[in-house]
Amino acid sequence: MLKVLVQGLLLALMFAAGAGAQSRDGLKVFISVDMEGVTGVVNVDDASRGGKDYDYFRQTMTREANAAIEGALAAGATEIVVRDSHGSALNLLPEMLNRNSKLLRDWSEGPLVMMEGIDASYDAAVFVGYHARAGTPNGVLDHTSSGNVTNVTVNGISMPETGYNALMAGHYDVPVVFVAGDQAVCDQAQQLLGNVETVAVKEGIGAAALNLHPEVAREQIREGVERALSNLDDYQPYKLRAPYTLVLTLKTEQNIYRGSLFPGAKRTGDWELTYVGDDIPDIMNAYRGMRR
Repeated sequence: MLKVLVQGLLLALMFAAGAGAQSRDGLKVFISVDMEGVTGVVNVDDASRGGKDYDYFRQTMTREANAAIEGALAAGATEIVVRDSHGSALNLLPEMLNRNSKLLRDWSEGPLVMMEGIDASYDAAVFVGYHARAGTPNGVLDHTSSGNVTNVTVNGISMPETGYNALMAGHYDVPVVFVAGDQAVCDQAQQLLGNVETVAVKEGIGAAALNLHPEVAREQIREGVERALSNLDDYQPYKLRAPYTLVLTLKTEQNIYRGSLFPGAKRTGDWELTYVGDDIPDIMNAYRGMRR
């Protein structure tokens, strides 16, 4: 009888281990990497191709991307796509990037932009190097998309890039499970998305920032991504109810005039354009066309 019980227990343990391994099979992760939210980056020159420290900080950016990749691999990821999402989209150093990932570089001119490549085949999305929306108190290099944009709302909710990129992931039923950047964007991510793992690599103090050491930032990113991806059932895709009303606030009359030429865009106030669409790719395509 004891032998039968022991055999049954062993079979149960083997089944549980197998079920756990099976649950990790095919874990596909999308990682979008911006630069302003990388530790140590505190001014425009740091994140600009002409800046004297840009080459150093693109290495830091690549290392933070690697930390996220390592966390994903530790959680059982079998396929990882990294989207270079900053400026020219030519910042991450391919030779330095973890070989267990694929890198998407440059812009396709499609509507997904920083989420180019996302689709319903992914299990989770991860954001690294992100920043707060334009006008955020103590936000490090806070802005929204191009320098022409002062605010963008969807269904009345003011969106940082984290927000509308999460909406694009949500369109494909993919949850955003992790965000790394400054403290301000971590706060905004939690307010918008609810349950999301975050790592603040720096905290703004006016135009300055108090930064974690790069090694410490990488350790926390690695651990945070692994923790998030190991508990996928805790996260939900970010969605709003259709129809979607996009309200874009721009800086100049020239910006407003150009944006108003986009089909379906209407001027609805001082520096304000409005567009209504039935799905997220539609309004994000309008956003891309109206913000120039």
